[in-house]
Amino acid sequence: MKILTSTQIKECASQFIESEMTTSLDLMEKSALACFDWLKSRYSNEYTYYIFCGKGNNGGDGLALARLLNNENYNVEAFIIQSSSDFTEDTQINFDKFPKSVDFIEGDDFEVNEEKAIIIDALFGIGLNNKLKGEAEKIVSKLNEINAIKISIDIPSGLFTDSLPEENQTVFRADETLTFEFYKRSFLHPEAAQYAGKIHVLDIGLDKKFIENEQTDNYLIENDFFEKNYKRRSPFSNKGTFGKAIIIGGSYGRMGSITFSTLSALRVGTGLVFTGAPEYGSLVLQTVAPEAMFFSCGDKYIEDIQIPFKNYTIGIGPGLGTEVLTKMAFEKMLQNEKNPMVLDADALNIISESKDLLNLVPKNSIITPHPKEFERLFGKTNSTLEQCELARKKAKEHEIVIVIKGHNTAILLPDGLCYYNATGNAGMAKGGSGDVLTGIIAGLLAQGYDSKLAAILGVYIHGKAGDYASEKFSQEAMTAQSIIQCLSDVFLELNK
Repeated sequence: MKILTSTQIKECASQFIESEMTTSLDLMEKSALACFDWLKSRYSNEYTYYIFCGKGNNGGDGLALARLLNNENYNVEAFIIQSSSDFTEDTQINFDKFPKSVDFIEGDDFEVNEEKAIIIDALFGIGLNNKLKGEAEKIVSKLNEINAIKISIDIPSGLFTDSLPEENQTVFRADETLTFEFYKRSFLHPEAAQYAGKIHVLDIGLDKKFIENEQTDNYLIENDFFEKNYKRRSPFSNKGTFGKAIIIGGSYGRMGSITFSTLSALRVGTGLVFTGAPEYGSLVLQTVAPEAMFFSCGDKYIEDIQIPFKNYTIGIGPGLGTEVLTKMAFEKMLQNEKNPMVLDADALNIISESKDLLNLVPKNSIITPHPKEFERLFGKTNSTLEQCELARKKAKEHEIVIVIKGHNTAILLPDGLCYYNATGNAGMAKGGSGDVLTGIIAGLLAQGYDSKLAAILGVYIHGKAGDYASEKFSQEAMTAQSIIQCLSDVFLELNK
């Protein structure tokens, strides 16, 4: 899915109105009807629907929705913010068409019966470009304190489409957001996502061809992208067909990380997996992952990396440690290797201490830092959006793929594109989850996917397996091993 700016979204709507020879009022009605159908499929008329509207077009959507609900015998109360501005033309029409009286409110001078209440926020839409203040801020502040189901139309009031809210900024805190046609980019960053709740993208029939031709540097990974780009296995293939992954890492007392990476590389279909680790961990690895072949890189720590074969893909870093000899072995490996690899964890920590090593990383390699690791590598930023833009710049500069792990993991490519991932859940915020991702991406890279697809598909698969694990074990009880176990569910679903 393309992620468009607020300006592009408005242009898309305008183009649709012009090309379809329809009116903005008709489009408003379609938007309201999409919201009505969604609400009707989930909530009964036992609730009272409190709809708070502004005087702009978002308020017009709210008033049209209020009318549709009222006509179906839902209990509806509509409120409009009292302000000096006039209604937009379409909102005025929907105000006149609403069959019941409407309360004009100033500040917090309104009441909501919390029992069986649904609050619908239609105060401000994507046209908002200033922080809420005055009466609007008072209304939203009071709404946030009320114990009721809260739903925003298109975007929570006070939130912006293309930028993030400041700390302590007043924003309507929705449980669910019914957004039209597109994810807004702000929804994909935690500073704003906390206000949007669960996102539901509603189709209102905008011109798909126009959207297809619209240019953007930001995308959301969807299931059809996964299905389109994942290679099915030929019945005539053999283990050599699916590549050779070498997973390097581990140190005294830290063999779990490299074990997770090894297992996940095996579980994504890699033909052959080799693990380079200290001799200390050989028994653990050979017991837990007997399908992988072990080769020693030292006694208790990585001391020397001698790879005894050709045509392979490296994933390095989990549990690696930062011993002096390990750093030297890692630098020597970077000097000798020219093919794209996957670097994570201590591999990145070593580079952050000697940033010139970044220049030795082969072009089109994939690095997978969490936000703090990214900060150590490239410097501090004021928000996750700024961090994402810095990553975009660094991916271009170093010709590498940067995967910033976290809520809606962002994948920045050397060509300047950004792909956000919406699979995954908070249960994955545990030790070992990132090591699983390293193995998945390394396994896909070994199978012949280019760096872009290995990173994008790897992150999507990782999150999808995490979602299956959450369903089976709960977010609290799931572990990194649960994610590995549920990789099979991802592929079983794919191959149905």
